[in-house]
Amino acid sequence: MKTRVTRDQRARRAFSVAALHDGVAHRADLRAAGLTRHDVASEVTAGRWRLAGRHTVVIGTGGLLGEAVLWRAVWESGSGAVLDGAAALLACGLTGFRPEAIDVALPARNRGRAVPGVRLRRRRDLGPCLSVGVPRVRPEVAVVHAAQWARSDRQAALVICLVVQQRLLPPDRLLTHWLTITRSPRRSFIHAVIRDVCDGAHSLGELDFARLCRARGLPAPTRQAVRIQQDGRVYLDVAWDDIGLVVEIDGGHHVLALHPIDDALRQNEVVLSAARVLRIPVIGLRLDSDAFMDQVTRAHRLLSGQVA
Repeated sequence: MKTRVTRDQRARRAFSVAALHDGVAHRADLRAAGLTRHDVASEVTAGRWRLAGRHTVVIGTGGLLGEAVLWRAVWESGSGAVLDGAAALLACGLTGFRPEAIDVALPARNRGRAVPGVRLRRRRDLGPCLSVGVPRVRPEVAVVHAAQWARSDRQAALVICLVVQQRLLPPDRLLTHWLTITRSPRRSFIHAVIRDVCDGAHSLGELDFARLCRARGLPAPTRQAVRIQQDGRVYLDVAWDDIGLVVEIDGGHHVLALHPIDDALRQNEVVLSAARVLRIPVIGLRLDSDAFMDQVTRAHRLLSGQVA
């Protein structure tokens, strides 16, 4: 005869299961821990637990927070479901970005269910997925999908930059994966941003800048201008030596590690030599080139004695 599980035993077993999933438990895991449907129903009726779907049980009286929301999205969407897009990146530790909905990928042949707050993405082939933590596609796949599904170019650029800046994915792995993609929404923009933040073509920003200068009627600047400083020669991105105007174009690598310190020291030395320095993130040339070029044009006119 099966021994009856006491209320204290229910609580201990359930909390040990829920501790692995940020406060929620799958009914199958509760059964594996020796808790029956009757045990779950009793706790729910008493108000100590609550249901958050067909399979998800919230152990306790709190709400769905943190990874619990992601676990519920996967469990309730259907067999074989995994996080995709920005949701998969959240499970990898992404901060500073919150998607409007949780994207979940599901094998096309599997039966899926609509879940509030979840966008179901049918896929013929999910490819290799990560099973440690919340099941999800690999980060290089997730970031490309997140950029494709973003509501704007600015949002697409933001998620790409954050992934690289927060070191959730090595830049070379992102670039390698992107080069395997043959068709993509907003392909040209995503290609430019990925190349920029992966620093695959830092000089690309300088070449684009020269083109933007020509469009404004500005004289061609000197690229990779040389300055002699206390610690030797340094190379500035672009400069108009005749009027003392320098523009530094910051690629994706400038936000990593100690680069901001090196950049600040270099800029300070240039300013101390009586030059004016403007900084332009290379992503700024993609997203808001007009605003940055307005500043460059005003600076050039001011320093050359023209009316601004």
